[in-house]
Amino acid sequence: MDASPGSSERRPPSRAEEVYRQLRRDIFEFRLLPGDRFTENEVALRLEVSRTPVREALYRLQKEGHLQVYFRSGWRVRELDFKQFDHLYDLRIVLEAAAVQRLCDLQERPGLDELKSVWLVPAEERPQDGTQVCVLDEDFHSALMDAAGNPELARCHREVTDRIRILRQLDFTKAARISATYQEHAQILRAILRRRGDQAVMLLRAHVESSKAEVRKIGLHQLYGARPR
Repeated sequence: MDASPGSSERRPPSRAEEVYRQLRRDIFEFRLLPGDRFTENEVALRLEVSRTPVREALYRLQKEGHLQVYFRSGWRVRELDFKQFDHLYDLRIVLEAAAVQRLCDLQERPGLDELKSVWLVPAEERPQDGTQVCVLDEDFHSALMDAAGNPELARCHREVTDRIRILRQLDFTKAARISATYQEHAQILRAILRRRGDQAVMLLRAHVESSKAEVRKIGLHQLYGARPR
């Protein structure tokens, strides 16, 4: 019997996909840091798989820009390109400003109750765990993009978000940055709810520029300090 049309989506991930996801988590959660070197054999032994899925996963990560290959000495986590991150933050500002302006101009728009329940709450009800706030922050910006109703804008934004996530999460290791995020998100959201497009865009730009400025301050000592003990 032929498989149903959607059955392929329910298949478990391949071994190469599992290796890819694990290595990607290792990079994004700082278990593997920029400059770290390793071999295919080391990864295969650690993950208890053969070298074939490891090699496939490594070349996929290389294509995405996370790894470099040295044919005589194995693999290396690529150094962070801060100039590129600067450009990605600039693109993020363009995309989010367009979406926020569009959202304010829509005659009918989806409710933003879920965002209100997270960001327009008393200080004592706000989570303070940096990892959790990082997820909430990403969800906030993604929700605004989706609510604007332009799927192509949202798609481009998801790609940018994915590429800056490795540094973005370091923005939430300081209590002051967590507090500022709540305050700035609340201001942006209130301006959107009142359909004050110019104000919302101005606040949004200032908010992302602040995050961009924090990224510029990140040094290797912070990256090493983020490595799980």
